[in-house]
This record gives sequence, structure tokens and C-alpha cells, in this order.
Amino acid sequence: MAIAVRKSEERGQADYGWLKTKYSFSFANYYDPRFMGFGFLRVINDDYIAEGKGFGTHPHDNMEIVTYVLNGELEHKDSMGNGSIIRSGDVQRMSAGTGVTHSEFNPSKTNPVKLFQIWFTPKKLDIEPSYEQKNFSDKTQGEGFHLIVSSDGQEGSVKINQDVCVYVGHLNHGCYEHPTRLSNKVWVQVANGSVDVNGIRLEKGDGAAIHGEERIKFENANNVKLIMFDMFV
Repeated sequence: MAIAVRKSEERGQADYGWLKTKYSFSFANYYDPRFMGFGFLRVINDDYIAEGKGFGTHPHDNMEIVTYVLNGELEHKDSMGNGSIIRSGDVQRMSAGTGVTHSEFNPSKTNPVKLFQIWFTPKKLDIEPSYEQKNFSDKTQGEGFHLIVSSDGQEGSVKINQDVCVYVGHLNHGCYEHPTRLSNKVWVQVANGSVDVNGIRLEKGDGAAIHGEERIKFENANNVKLIMFDMFV
């Protein structure tokens, strides 16, 4: 059994002016052979995109890409013909499969957008590209853990081509437990606040890789918002 903490200040960082980001794993110009991913979880980027700026059209293939907007709005366009605004509380899943191009742009003239950019290597390769977007603002307002992504779309979650359940947690004061299987890999990423995870304190921006724990206990939460990836590997 083990928990390995990835402190916020130890992650890769980049500041392009229009984009400020922190990388939990090697990405773009940041490379650390110790942090190439966690199981099939390949990317967790904390992105702040300036008003009126964004990513131009670029390609992807054979990757499951999840965008979770925390604050602000992000405009999405892709080669599948999708065009949408991803708003705070929205989860977007794009299965790149055999290949897709897309762009992401902050349409606001006054406010930056904060989001998690998350990538998984897919369970099945070369599938037909697809897209799904849902808002979970109402579902995730209450205390506890709320399922937003799963392999089978259970509980109204976004469906993904991989054996993973992704939860948003809103915790304050109480004690919460999440059961796992011993074969699971679980990653916890704190967006805001602080919490003890099986006795280890995690602060804003910290992540934790968890192996072989039968249950994960969250205690002494201080207005925390986190994302938990429960991977069946």
C-alpha cells in the first residue's frame, strides 16, 4: 500500500503570457522521466487562458481528452462539425480515435478561463472520433463525491473509452470514504482547499498517486474541491 504526493510547486510550469499552466506529468516542453503519466492517465494540466486567447487548430489521434471548466468559458470547434461553448461546470469528452482537429478559445474580453485538461490513452485504438458535453453544476454543488465520467455513462456521466470513473468532490469538515479494489490505481488532484487523504495533507494544486488501498479516507477538509480518478487496471 502506498500514497505518493505530487506537490503543486514541484510540477512542471509554463507561462506563455496568454497561457499559464502547471503540468502534473511530462507535456510539451516539460519533461521528467519520473512523471510520464499514471497508468493510462497521461495528462493533468491546470490551464489559465487569458481573455481573447486560445489554442489554434491542431490535431489529435488515439487519445481520450476531457476538459473540465472550473471558471469562465471556452469556445470549442472541431473537424467533426461540433461548435460549442464549454462553461463553468461543463465536462467535455473528445475521443480523438483515428484523428480529429480542433481549436479552443476564450471568447471573453474581460475574464480568463481556468480549466483542467485531462488526457487518457484509450482502451480501444482507432475508433471513430466522437464528442460529448454535459453540465454538472447542479449535480456537483452538494457535499460528497459526484460521478462525472465513466466507461459506461452510469449516473448520467460522460462516457469514455477507458476503464475509469472520474469524480468531483466537494468536501468540508466531514469524513468521507471511497472504497477501491486492490488492483486499482487512484489519483487525487486538489483544485481548491485542503484535505487529509489517508492521513496525508494535500493542499491546493497537490496531487496524490494511490496504490493498493482498500479504502481512501478524506478527513479534515477545508472547503476543498478535488477531482478523483479511479482507474480499473
